[in-house]
Order: sequence, then structure tokens, then C-alpha cells
Amino acid sequence: MLSLKQGSRLVSLARKSISYFLATGKHLVEKPDEKVFSESQGVFVSLHSFPENSLRGCVGFPLPVMPLWQACIKASISAAFEDNRFAPLQSSELDSTIIEVSVLSKPMTFVCSKEKLSEKVLPGKHGLIVSQGFNSGLFLPQVCVEQGWQPLQFLENCCLKAGLPLSSWKTKECKVEYFTAQIFKEEEPKGKVVELVRKNSP
Repeated sequence: MLSLKQGSRLVSLARKSISYFLATGKHLVEKPDEKVFSESQGVFVSLHSFPENSLRGCVGFPLPVMPLWQACIKASISAAFEDNRFAPLQSSELDSTIIEVSVLSKPMTFVCSKEKLSEKVLPGKHGLIVSQGFNSGLFLPQVCVEQGWQPLQFLENCCLKAGLPLSSWKTKECKVEYFTAQIFKEEEPKGKVVELVRKNSP
């Protein structure tokens, strides 16, 4: 588990990485000074417009494929400039953009029958990964709460994101995994960083 101070450092790193790329067109090269940041861990960086709080970009690594510090740098750049749902972030937008960093646990498989999956999903605590063949979709834990979905809707919409039929999660060919996340977010651009804790999270 990361402390709030460590989470705040990742958020600052994300902002610094984006600012550096805007100024130079290059990725920030910086080594971490704490062991926890050198350990491989999944991470996503989300950008939101302020004060509307509309999504402006969200990209990351669901699996622990590289050290957390480097993964945060790369995810920050990708969220700002490579999310194909949005135009690349402009310099004029950065000061009105809130940065959110989600540090992920390793994906796990639900220990239950497919029919019971909707009873096991905990909104606000579980993120989902649905995959079948070359298709896959992922939602961070906060998405279910932000969208006001029930667990069944969360499963169905994750299937849709993967390009699969709504009920694919029920089939044996479809793999459904869950993960948890520590979520650190600025209250306002360059402002205080808080860790988001859902009331319905155990």
C-alpha cells in the first residue's frame, strides 16, 4: 500500500511528465528514490477537465510490466497525447486539468460460478477486465460509481467495451478478472492531492 505522500508524488510526477513533454516533445527521464517506486505495478493515469470534471484522457498498464515510476511517466504521456478518443492535450489546457493516478493490484479471478459473478462484484472496490480471444476491455473501480451502475451493468458495459455482446461474461470462453486500486487525485489543478475512498468499499 502506498501512503498519501507517495501517491501525491506520483500525481506530481504525472503532471511534471506532461509538462516536460509539452515543452520538449520528449519523455521525462528520472529515477525514483524510493524502493516502492522501483517495483513493477500496474497504473493508470486519468485526466479530467476543471471545473467540469469531464474525462480528457485515460491510459495505463493493467499488468505490472515495468517499475511503477517509469510506468507512471509513460501512462501520463499516453493519457495526454495518445488516447485516440480525444485530441492531444494542448499547453493552454494543462492548468485547467485535474490529474488522477490509479495504482493497481494484480488481476485476480473470481472464485465462483459465472452465474454468481454479479453477486461478487463490489462497486467502487473492484475494477474489471473482460477478455475473449483478441478482444478485451477494462474499467477502473471508480467508473462503476461514477456511472451509477449496478454490478450487472458494470459487467455488461465492460463486455461492450471489449467489443463483445452484453452477456458474454456468462460464457466459459470469456475471462473475467478483477483488481483493486489506490486512487490519488488532485482536488483542483496543481492543488491538494487526496486518496479517493469509496464508502461502500470494505
